[in-house]
Parts: sequence; structure tokens; C-alpha cells
Amino acid sequence: MAVGLTEIAEEEWGARATAHLKAEMKKAGVTYAELVKRLKKHGFKDETEAGITMKLKRGTFSATFFLACLAAMELEGVVLEEI
Repeated sequence: MAVGLTEIAEEEWGARATAHLKAEMKKAGVTYAELVKRLKKHGFKDETEAGITMKLKRGTFSATFFLACLAAMELEGVVLEEI
């Protein structure tokens, strides 16, 4: 089965978003366990370390999750060229 351009683009953006989140976590010294705690403060009560690990490993997660992670890490903005 041939892979379409849309699927390639989605995979690429997923990989880029994942890399960006991991880099920001590393810069901020935020572990997965700490991110779980911070996300709970933003209303994401069901997130777990294992769940976050799998999302980042797969590179598939919602824009809502991505934005909540950025807010939980108290980032002031995102430069799209950096993603």
C-alpha cells in the first residue's frame, strides 16, 4: 500500500512536535512525572507517565495535548520555525 503525501506530512509534523516537546522538557528540567503533575493543574487529570511516554514515542497526540504541555511548562510562546 502506497503512503500518501498527507500521511508523510502528518508523520513529519508529529516527529517535529515530539522533538520540540522533548527539547523543551529537557531545557526546563521537566520529567514525565513532573509533566503529569503540571498537566493535572491544567485539567488533564487522566494523564499518566506511561500515557505521555507512549504519546511521545508514537509521535501522535492532539493539538490540545501539545498546547497543554506548552502551557504546563509555562512557555511564553512557540516559534514555528523552531518546530
